Amino acid sequence: MRKPRHKNNITCPVEAALSRIGGKWKGLIILRLLQRTWRFNELMRSIPGCTQRMLTNQLRDLEEDGIVHREIFPQVPPRVEYSLTDMGRNLEPTVRAMCHWGQQNVEGVDTDFVLLLEDVK
Repeated sequence: MRKPRHKNNITCPVEAALSRIGGKWKGLIILRLLQRTWRFNELMRSIPGCTQRMLTNQLRDLEEDGIVHREIFPQVPPRVEYSLTDMGRNLEPTVRAMCHWGQQNVEGVDTDFVLLLEDVK
């Protein structure tokens, strides 16, 4: 878990949520993982501009916070898959609301991101 922005314990629920899911890439990672389980390289290719190091760090943070599950398969070469935990799946309404807000308030929004959520069950 990241350090709080203030010296006091986090008491604001918005700050508590943003400390776990805020940042440039976490929202997109969660959006992708709402669709299905992904392998690391697939996920990296699906998020243009996100470096391998940044994706690794963001996935580790999300795993540490109980939002993402990392499964390692004992085979050669090793296979690792990422999926959302139940806590991560609980973010679906929030991600949908963010997509809706973006459509309503930001010009030139890529509609492909909204289409990703149509497959989420």
